Amino acid sequence: MNLNVKRRAALFLVSQSITLFGSTLVQMAIVWYATIATGSGTWVAAFSICSYLPQFAVSFIGGVWADRFPRRLLIAGADLGIAGVTLIMILFMPMLSEAHTLLAALLVLSVVRSVGAGVQTPAVNATVPLLVPADSRMRFNGINAAVQSAVQFAAPAAAGAVLAAGTLRSTLWLDVATAALGVALLLRVPLPAAAKGPASEPVWRSLRDGVSYAMRERSVGCLLAVYGAFVFFCVPGGFLAGLHVSRVFGDSYGHLTATELAGFAGMTAGGLLMGLWGGFAQKERTLLAGLTAFASLSILMAFVARFDVYLVLMALYGVALTTVQTTVSTLLQERSAPAMQGRVFGLMGAVYSGCMPLGMAVFGLLADQLPLRWLMAASGAALLLQVGMAAFGRPRRRA
Repeated sequence: MNLNVKRRAALFLVSQSITLFGSTLVQMAIVWYATIATGSGTWVAAFSICSYLPQFAVSFIGGVWADRFPRRLLIAGADLGIAGVTLIMILFMPMLSEAHTLLAALLVLSVVRSVGAGVQTPAVNATVPLLVPADSRMRFNGINAAVQSAVQFAAPAAAGAVLAAGTLRSTLWLDVATAALGVALLLRVPLPAAAKGPASEPVWRSLRDGVSYAMRERSVGCLLAVYGAFVFFCVPGGFLAGLHVSRVFGDSYGHLTATELAGFAGMTAGGLLMGLWGGFAQKERTLLAGLTAFASLSILMAFVARFDVYLVLMALYGVALTTVQTTVSTLLQERSAPAMQGRVFGLMGAVYSGCMPLGMAVFGLLADQLPLRWLMAASGAALLLQVGMAAFGRPRRRA
């Protein structure tokens, strides 16, 4: 990349990292507030559903809009829309004296934030091909993944510190401030015009065309299918890791904290690895290697008896996870027709926000009936069986 391209890409990355940090911090603070205020699993589950389900539904429409309208304005509009609703919440909080009324208002805020993410995420992913040349996208996506992992690790700690030092209301101001700063930086990034789909076409028809395109273009459809299976089967070893550690190695906070640290450290290291290395010349090989390593580590983690060895495997698990996510994003950016990239990434967002809660529901229930280590091993074996789906052959020409 030449110097001007690097500056634009870096400014875009910084702007999105700032808004991601503010959004993650505030969402964690809201969930923690509900947890402490109610002690109810029902309320916590409600906030989790409101954080994912709207994004799942809106990602399809967000992808259509990313193919129709200026992507920078969509990203900025989503950020400012969320910040505006958050500001209204800040102003009205003193009037919400009853606890249930405040919690209901926070649920609405979580829905709005999730809707904004459903609009913003496809536009962000579809913007990368406009900023970064094809031969540098794997490295850019790797660096972006490393930054996101670091932000998602730091944000919960920051949320706890801010809540301990202040109030939920003061914490919400951080969302407004980071959104304003992030949008101000984003508006300074010059973007070339993107290929646009027909603006007059009904949204439902554009959605249908996007799904048909993904099914017709074998390489795109297979990537989305592999990604969905990957997200679903990563739940036992990844999202339920705390439960596994508490059952096998002890339920101390030290064990749980060390597990989280190892996972985030591995994800950050994986992003840096992809940013520096860029993967194999044939990106399909990188995806196959990442999936194979991820599945094998899931099986090994299920049966390891020493906690220190488990932590090493968890760190490597994080490296493999980031490798897969980075490679899938890069391949979709390369293989999707320019006029379809928004819809393709809308489908990718829907796949994630649909398969992850589904995996939590399925494996969460099974974990109360079967040993979790069996589920981890079975999910790893299932991933190994579907690794062959990643052998896509030559991609078709873009439409």
